[in-house]
Amino acid sequence: MVLTPLPDSRTEPDGSAVIRVLSYNVRSMRDDREALARVIRACAPDLVFIQEAPRFFRWRKRAAWLAARTDLVLLCGGATAAGPLLLCSLRATVERTQDVLLPLTPGLHRRGFATSVVRIAGIRIGLLSFHLSLQRDERLAQTELLLERLDAMGVEHAVAAGDLNDVPTGAAFRRLAGRLQDCWAVRPWGGENTYAPDHPRRRIDAVLATDGIEVLGCGVPAGLPGVTDADLRAATDHLPVLAVLRVPAVRP
Repeated sequence: MVLTPLPDSRTEPDGSAVIRVLSYNVRSMRDDREALARVIRACAPDLVFIQEAPRFFRWRKRAAWLAARTDLVLLCGGATAAGPLLLCSLRATVERTQDVLLPLTPGLHRRGFATSVVRIAGIRIGLLSFHLSLQRDERLAQTELLLERLDAMGVEHAVAAGDLNDVPTGAAFRRLAGRLQDCWAVRPWGGENTYAPDHPRRRIDAVLATDGIEVLGCGVPAGLPGVTDADLRAATDHLPVLAVLRVPAVRP
């Protein structure tokens, strides 16, 4: 099945920015790296929100390899954010970045956020890549920290994307979707479920956007030209989420 084309990234005549956003859990790039790079390139993203980026020996080298193979540049994150990573195209001008480590619960994995403020077509956009806890109470606490971090960015428009480790009916997912637009629910396109690639039954990955951003389409890009089922299965243990958003122009 070939999907209905989503808009290309561009700046509209009214100054608004159409941006392509990809969220992808890459399982530390332990699977087929070339397949992973092919999927990302085919999605032609302006911004990539990575989860489970390499965190250990020579992690920077592997993150740099992924950026180079996908014609993107590293923004921030990786081991310094406990896994989340941000990549961007040359369309984005970086204003600031910050890696955030979240409180550690003994016996559980360290979690963090990769955050940045960029300008695209002169429009300031806050970015936050996240990977929430497997444990319910910690996941809910991290959800509140995520919303607080977005509020603290001081931007009108923001996008948060990542692996929620929760389904849309779960408390953490509902909390985020109550404050932000769940882009797939607003304008579904492509596939819905993101885990696991062979037989996807759950939607635990999402792109979320602040009010005021227009969602033009969002979903798993299976069937997008250049994205094969074989590559999706080989690249990692999650399916990616691609969203195309229109961010309003800067008001005079």
